[in-house]
Amino acid sequence: MSKPLIFITNDDGIHAPGLRTLIGVMKQLGDLLVVAPDKPMSGMGHAVTITSPLRVNKLKDEPGHIEYSCNGTPADCVKLGQKAILGRNPDLIVSGINHGSNSSVNVIYSGTMAAVLEGAMENIPSIGFSLNDYSFHADFSKCEPYILSIAGNVLEKGLPAYTCLNVNIPAANGSPIKGIKIVRQAMAFWDEKFEHRKDPHERDYFWLTGVFRNRDEGVDTDEWALKNNYVSVVPVHFDLTSHKTIPLLRDWETGNLN
Repeated sequence: MSKPLIFITNDDGIHAPGLRTLIGVMKQLGDLLVVAPDKPMSGMGHAVTITSPLRVNKLKDEPGHIEYSCNGTPADCVKLGQKAILGRNPDLIVSGINHGSNSSVNVIYSGTMAAVLEGAMENIPSIGFSLNDYSFHADFSKCEPYILSIAGNVLEKGLPAYTCLNVNIPAANGSPIKGIKIVRQAMAFWDEKFEHRKDPHERDYFWLTGVFRNRDEGVDTDEWALKNNYVSVVPVHFDLTSHKTIPLLRDWETGNLN
């Protein structure tokens, strides 16, 4: 094919407005294969389905745009789409546009980012896009030029091996977006609580709540960028090794202890 082949997925489901916006933007850059969950899968992280069959349903088949829904997770969608439906690597994987931020620690829980990390594991250039607005009817129009620019750069220039991008876009707040910042992931966390409640049958259950705490004062983080109305771009990889800790633990090494 003369055009790049772009694989699209998300975690909000096949009918999410954010996905529809992303499809419209990516049509300007290449031919599309869409494989997305048939229902919302937010917070699934990198879960994969191993105890039940995966099924797909073809929704569209026209020149330059083939689309399936899948009953699996976002990571399932990438694995199945790449290895079973497509049978080769796409030129680019994009995931989103997520309804809500995936900055800082949220990247760990994100199905949106699990999909692009799955792509990075296969050494496929991959990008996750999120809008810092949790509304189903959020205004995604301001995202479009930034998505087009970032995805175009990745298609033209590539990414380092086994690396993907986590892109977060400020919500529309009446002020223009100032531009794009290449930043690091902030050291920010959820202060979680479980509310103890009773159902109508007086049975106990718990509901997860929490407050987001950002104690990172750096001006080079994704949280700083979003707060100051910039699009944040964080290069991400799946190597979770704390490399700086290895020398500190060297004296723990020993020979056979038997």
